[in-house]
Amino acid sequence: MKGKLLLFSFLILFCAVLTPTVSGQKKIGDEVDYNNPVKYRIAGYTVVGAQYTDVQAIKLFSGLQEGQEITIPGDQIADALRKLWKQKLFTDLRFEVGEIRGGDLYLVLHLKEMPRLAMFKFEGVKKSEADNLREKLNLRIGVVCNENLKRTSINIIRDYYIDKGYFNAVVTATQTPINKIENGISIENGVLLSFDIDKGNRMKIESIDLQGANPELIKKLKRQMKDTKEARWWRIFKASKYLDEKYEEDKTKVIAYYNKQGYRNARIESDTLIQISANRLAIKMKIIEDKKFYFRNISFVGNTKHRSTELDSILNIQRGDIYNADLLNSRLNFNQAGRDVASLYTDDGYLGFNVFPVETLIQPDSIDIEVRMYEGKQYRVGKVTIIGNSKTNDHVIYREIRTRPGDLFSRSDVMRSQRELAALNYFDPQKFDIKPIQNDEKGTVDLEYVVEEKPSDQVQLSGGWGGGRVVGTLQLAFNNISMRKFLKPGSWTPVPAGDGQRLSIMASSNGTYFQSYNLSFTEPWLGGRKPNSLTVSILHSVQTNGQPKKRGGEINPFRQSLYITGGNIFFGKRLQRPDDWFVLSAGLTFQHFNLKNYQYFFAFNNGYTNNLNGNITIERNSISDPIYPTWGTRVTLTTKFTFPYTLWGRAIQGKEYDYAKMTQQQKYDWVEYYKIKFTAHWYTALNNHKERKLVLHSNIGFGFLGSYNPKLGQSPFERFYLGGVYLSGFLLDGREIVNLRGYDDLSLTDPVGRGGQPIGAPIITKYSLELRYPISTNPNATVFVQSFLEAARTWTNFQDYDPFNLYRSTGAGVRIFLPQFGLLGFDYGWRLDDVPGRSTMARSQFHFSIGMNLGEL
Repeated sequence: MKGKLLLFSFLILFCAVLTPTVSGQKKIGDEVDYNNPVKYRIAGYTVVGAQYTDVQAIKLFSGLQEGQEITIPGDQIADALRKLWKQKLFTDLRFEVGEIRGGDLYLVLHLKEMPRLAMFKFEGVKKSEADNLREKLNLRIGVVCNENLKRTSINIIRDYYIDKGYFNAVVTATQTPINKIENGISIENGVLLSFDIDKGNRMKIESIDLQGANPELIKKLKRQMKDTKEARWWRIFKASKYLDEKYEEDKTKVIAYYNKQGYRNARIESDTLIQISANRLAIKMKIIEDKKFYFRNISFVGNTKHRSTELDSILNIQRGDIYNADLLNSRLNFNQAGRDVASLYTDDGYLGFNVFPVETLIQPDSIDIEVRMYEGKQYRVGKVTIIGNSKTNDHVIYREIRTRPGDLFSRSDVMRSQRELAALNYFDPQKFDIKPIQNDEKGTVDLEYVVEEKPSDQVQLSGGWGGGRVVGTLQLAFNNISMRKFLKPGSWTPVPAGDGQRLSIMASSNGTYFQSYNLSFTEPWLGGRKPNSLTVSILHSVQTNGQPKKRGGEINPFRQSLYITGGNIFFGKRLQRPDDWFVLSAGLTFQHFNLKNYQYFFAFNNGYTNNLNGNITIERNSISDPIYPTWGTRVTLTTKFTFPYTLWGRAIQGKEYDYAKMTQQQKYDWVEYYKIKFTAHWYTALNNHKERKLVLHSNIGFGFLGSYNPKLGQSPFERFYLGGVYLSGFLLDGREIVNLRGYDDLSLTDPVGRGGQPIGAPIITKYSLELRYPISTNPNATVFVQSFLEAARTWTNFQDYDPFNLYRSTGAGVRIFLPQFGLLGFDYGWRLDDVPGRSTMARSQFHFSIGMNLGEL
């Protein structure tokens, strides 16, 4: 009896699902005996009501198909309904029997689809905020508008406002039936989705209460919370809004700081957010510091290659030092600040080296550490391949790579290779990748260097003011050409490229008054076997007062002119001692000056002079990147000298010179001098962010111009000029113009010569500090901002020399590097000192530069 009741209940439920219709046939109830299940073949399967959902997809979702046998009564119909409901695409589903013909069954599925999104809008916010929200939501017209869509959209909107400090933002979504969207496309069963947004007040942090913390550490702990700050009137650059995600990160930083101070067991027991007003909240954090721990005994296990005493000296942690697990790990594994144990092994081929410290004994306030090491076996470099170079030839890249097949694997060599490839400036440094492929059986590791070409040729436009006139300069710099392809057909795109040679063509002019032309060529690997460079250049310039050469068929007596013709040759060599960061270069430069009635810069108006000088430079350059260095140094010592003609003439030839009676032309027939210049640059990253590193750039510089013969006096050539950002396109006499932002151009150079023009100084010193932060590290448009503090001065003799009595300035600026145009600079400088005799000089001023590197001596 109980079984019959259950069967009767099932039949009632089944009839509610499977409602028969009459199509000239008897009712299904007259055909089907529910006490005796019957198998039917689905002869037809029709879907009614599907407008946006594909009918074949619906049939596939249901699991029923034509030709399939089903049992009535049975579970197939109920299973099909459950599968369709799971798709969350429909609001109503109903199976009906269209017709039964013997053993054939014709099914009809009636459905009603979920409403579709026809429009959406935002209420309670500004248009700019609504535009930002549209980008965040990325809603597409015509998608199914279900509860999941609304809930996800609400969460995205709330997160958007929480990130902006609106901690109590409330968002509700309502839908209204609509048949058309704004562009006129009809959507049946469409809805307008309205998001009603109440931002509330922007929540700021009134106070942070660190309960249980040592009072001496509270300020330091709060500084660790980089994105969770108390609201203060003076806090301009760091907002005090509450951000939940950032707050959780800052709590981790607080504990990390405790751990570094030896508080190994420090923890945050609880923290509470208390809203104290409509727009203020307080944070209460209960901290358990526990006791402070110290290192005691550190031992090494598993080391056979190196003695424990050697490893201990690298670790450099003494008994009684404050316990700091991060410091211990950095000294064991890849310390960026210096040597570490792992680098010692991986630089000697132990690619599989592994080390991990274990706390073996914890006393009341001291910890013993056992450093467990697995040395493994030594690996040698197998194949070295390059992928991604479409322009640069393989041999140009291979010659910069320090890892050679057959050598012991060295991590330092891999990192150095990456640095050298970046220094070429042919590849995107952000896309560098090195893939080691380890072969344990052979004991080798194949290295695959992955590069991506970037534009390296430049079209540099420079502009400036010099000699009372505007000067424009155009320079074409081809930094990766191939001379051997010059006669090869089809290689001009626009010039033959790929061998790493450099060709520069420069022209400067301001019309009829000045023209200058310079051509230079550099072969960085002379002979192709060693990194010995050769640079050759020629130059010619003409400067006049604009008068023609002849007037009325005769020589124009009013024409003033200066012709300069010359060239130089330089040879560079990479040294191996003291290390291979050093480069030695030596060169010879010649310039011939021909003056006719010339009134500017020089000590005489008519005649000629020759400047033949040698140049020796030694430089150690380990900076990480030529455009935006984040680490490394560049130290340069340069000596430039001529032959001591007058001393040689007197000593060898017995000539006696009456300098009082000599004309300026005779004194400077062949210019004689010696010049020493020293500069040093340091780049230090102040944070550990992978891409956006805050960098401190420190620079010092010193220059001295000396004479062999005191009776002859200082050379009028090669002097130092200081002040402003001077953009002269023609530096006729080898002068060096050193910039000091915030001051007028050339305003800090004494003494003053003819026509009120400064004649330069023989001694100069400069110091500078720049704090840099990148906005974009894209090599196609590198942008960084900087603040600076710099000081410099010139002197005429060492009796007055005081390296601490300098003109000072401060300010901020931005640098934009475009590969095609070079470096663009915008600076606002504020001078901190007054200049005697220049009471009208502005206290601050704006500086603009094109194609120049500032801060150099």
